[in-house]
Amino acid sequence: MILAKQKKLELLAPAGSLESFFAALENGADAVFCGLNSFSARAKAKNFSLKEVGQLSAYVHAEEKKIYVALNTLIKGGEIPQLLEILQEIERVSVDGLIVQDLGLYRLVHNHFRGIPLHASTQMVIHNLAGVRMLERLGFTRAVLARELSLDEISFIGRNSRLELEHFVHGALCYSVSGHCLFSSYIDGRSGNRGRCIQPCRRRYHHKQDSGFYFSTSDFSAIELIPELTRAGVMSFKIEGRMKSAEYVASVVAAYRTVLDAGAGGEKDAILAAKEKLGSCMGRQSSPGFLPGFGGADIVLSKQKGGIGKIIAKVERLRGKSVTFKTSELIHVGDRLRIQPGNDRSGQGFTVRKMYIGKRAVKRAGKGSTVSIPLPFSGKVSVGDLVFKLATGKVFTMSKEACLRKLKKAPPRSYNVDMTVRCKEKTFCVAASVHGHGLEVKKDYPVEMIAADKSPLTRETLLKVFARTGYPELALMRLDAVDLPPVVIKPSRLKEIRRDFYGYLNELAEESRKKLAAAKLRTVLDSILSLKSNRKEIPDEKLYIVTDRRQDVRGVSDNTAYRFIFSLKLEMLEETKKQGWGEKELQCVIWDIPSLLFDCDWDATKMMVEKTVGAGFLHFRLNNLAHFELFSSITGVHLMAGPWLYSLNKLAVDALQGLGIREWTLSSEDDKENIGDLLTGAVAAKLLVTVFSPVDLFTSRIIPPLKEKECSLQNDKGDLLHVQESSGLTITRSGKHFSLLGKLWHLRKMHCSNFVVDLRSIGFLTSEGQEVLDAYNGDRHLPGTTEFNYERGLV
Repeated sequence: MILAKQKKLELLAPAGSLESFFAALENGADAVFCGLNSFSARAKAKNFSLKEVGQLSAYVHAEEKKIYVALNTLIKGGEIPQLLEILQEIERVSVDGLIVQDLGLYRLVHNHFRGIPLHASTQMVIHNLAGVRMLERLGFTRAVLARELSLDEISFIGRNSRLELEHFVHGALCYSVSGHCLFSSYIDGRSGNRGRCIQPCRRRYHHKQDSGFYFSTSDFSAIELIPELTRAGVMSFKIEGRMKSAEYVASVVAAYRTVLDAGAGGEKDAILAAKEKLGSCMGRQSSPGFLPGFGGADIVLSKQKGGIGKIIAKVERLRGKSVTFKTSELIHVGDRLRIQPGNDRSGQGFTVRKMYIGKRAVKRAGKGSTVSIPLPFSGKVSVGDLVFKLATGKVFTMSKEACLRKLKKAPPRSYNVDMTVRCKEKTFCVAASVHGHGLEVKKDYPVEMIAADKSPLTRETLLKVFARTGYPELALMRLDAVDLPPVVIKPSRLKEIRRDFYGYLNELAEESRKKLAAAKLRTVLDSILSLKSNRKEIPDEKLYIVTDRRQDVRGVSDNTAYRFIFSLKLEMLEETKKQGWGEKELQCVIWDIPSLLFDCDWDATKMMVEKTVGAGFLHFRLNNLAHFELFSSITGVHLMAGPWLYSLNKLAVDALQGLGIREWTLSSEDDKENIGDLLTGAVAAKLLVTVFSPVDLFTSRIIPPLKEKECSLQNDKGDLLHVQESSGLTITRSGKHFSLLGKLWHLRKMHCSNFVVDLRSIGFLTSEGQEVLDAYNGDRHLPGTTEFNYERGLV
């Protein structure tokens, strides 16, 4: 057992805007996390430019706090060059951590930008001790644990690992395990894995004669469980909400600060005070999520519209751009409201700027008042639409202009300077070096020196002059004055020298930085180009059949031209033992490890892997970083990456190859342009493209409020979903299969030679399974299927 980590507890707050940044710090956050204008898992937040991140970094460090940048999306191959420049700048401004999902991004940082600490995003699905240990091995400094863990499961990880553990304590809950949601992407290409989720989980669905919001979750609040999380080994308490207002951030941060600062014996009073502060946030109904145990009934709010906030009215009348309603709550000018349609359309939030009772303009309206409010948008608002109150406007009042003024008080420092000055024969000599750049500059200036009977030139006098560099990028760290004679030099002349020297030094430092940066970029790009394929021949085509049906095991002996990917289940393994297979059949089978493998199932799975190897099977498909730990003491096995390891770029492929992967299954979420780029890589002959499969839209540890363990739902458009509960997980699948049958000619043209036909839920030996294989053999389109993002693109 590893002893508990003794680290300072950290309250980590979202900064989706400049106002939220200051709202977090002003109310007690120890650290903030923010996203860039690109590559952020909250692409809809305001986010920041690289220049702004530099300013934020300088400010938090001046306040002795920390800043983390989220680049926690999947990266397409064509985006890598843009990413290199971003990483250079992030390293230069000294952020305290980079939150990542993509293994290609991990490889870039780990190999070429080692000054950036790495944090594993919750999108990486770190949900067991083995996953945390893999992160330690890879050089990460922190794991953001999956939200699906209980306190007992977190405690087990905390007791047995050295890595910093971060956990969400407040905010929205996703229905699906993060990193396992394809629903938004399936609808129109806007992927939750790339920060563009359109929240289909918040929509209404129909089941038989009933309807409800079966995937719409309550908000998460662990305000009462902070002491338990601390004892479990969590050191960073993360508040979700980069898309939330500054008012929300201020209230939530202040509430959690109250609890974290409570002394021994004062926790109960602190929690009561914190809950009162949280009351102004107007979120959804709250729940402790999975912390008390597995997903309870309070997590899903099937009868409540999925928008955040508190319902205060229904729209009663429309006139021009104004809405009229009778409010059930006190509202002020400055409050945030949202008009929410009754159908699946998303609502529109706004800040109340003007408000009327009758014809009289008012600043506040009490409970029961009928008010008219002009809307700042034109859109489809109907009588009967719900009015939600999202936040009160009184908590945080600093304007953006005030925030900008405050930010300027801590300009970013790029170059730390050591300076030496000396005087000789009417010459003032200045020499300086810039830390970390190998840059040394010397310059001599003619000066008039006047003999001084008293108050001669001193180091302190020179320091007062030269401490003001005139350039926010330059910071004088040290000044040495050597052999100063007893003279006086006019202050105006010293200031002239200062302006000239620092101007010259800043210009040279910028040139040096750009040269070093360009050289580094060339080195990194050369390493990426080395991943390009030089193959001249296309290998023979292979077909891989995925199945989870026990009876399909009997079809292997007659079809050894195929490779079979079987779900790693005891019943499947027992069935193979009955077949009396030889070496040929054993080499045909690959065992697919389930992507979610909680610690309660770890030992049994490890034992099953050992039994499988003992039976002569050597091929396995891995779907999570934790799975590598299953083979830490096993040699001679052939490892394949499954689709949930997301090989979306050549660098991710290379990172997995470094871990022992020899074949890669590409994600069915991908598009043809990016697949084409991957197929030019050095290991293109080992890439597998799925051409038929079910689409797992949600994978959840939440059991939805449906009576059957297996049932079908419809959305408002009549599209079917299939929901199935098994082994503690609920899988929601599209009513349509994904299929590129009819497009195989195009994939072959791109030199693809390995194809996957996933027949889970259909079966290999069934008539439906054979129909799919016939379509594969004839490259024939199957009606009633979807191409997913192949043609329209992954956004």
